[in-house]
Amino acid sequence: MIKSPYRHEKNLSYDSQGNILVRLLVGLVFLSEGIQKLLFPAADGAGRFAKLGIPHPQFLGPFVGATEIICGTLLIIGLFTRLAAVPLLVVILVAIYITKIPMLEQKGFWATAHEGRADFCMLIGLIFLVIYGAGKYSADSNLSKRKK
Repeated sequence: MIKSPYRHEKNLSYDSQGNILVRLLVGLVFLSEGIQKLLFPAADGAGRFAKLGIPHPQFLGPFVGATEIICGTLLIIGLFTRLAAVPLLVVILVAIYITKIPMLEQKGFWATAHEGRADFCMLIGLIFLVIYGAGKYSADSNLSKRKK
């Protein structure tokens, strides 16, 4: 549990109600992106991975897509939230490294900031979920109530 340094604020853990908004935002984006990687492999999956120079694109395209679908779904329902956020952190960090770092060197800060806004929002959302967990309205919260 993470306690606030301010006495008047509530404990910031599973009783946080607003976490559902972050879970839905991040989970729905990853779910959608994962489905697109499988539905449109030439444009969004293995084909795009090959264009970016990612090794073994025929394996990694569907693998990343499936990871995004599974972990995105877990975030949406709030089940194993912190654990599900970790593989997605790896996915988004690799995406930023492969696509945004070269862009920063070629096009500068503002073009990269514009193109990377969704990636950076997903990164911050995932970090939030790792730190604060699923929140009140989640399967994780229900499981922790049953254990007590």
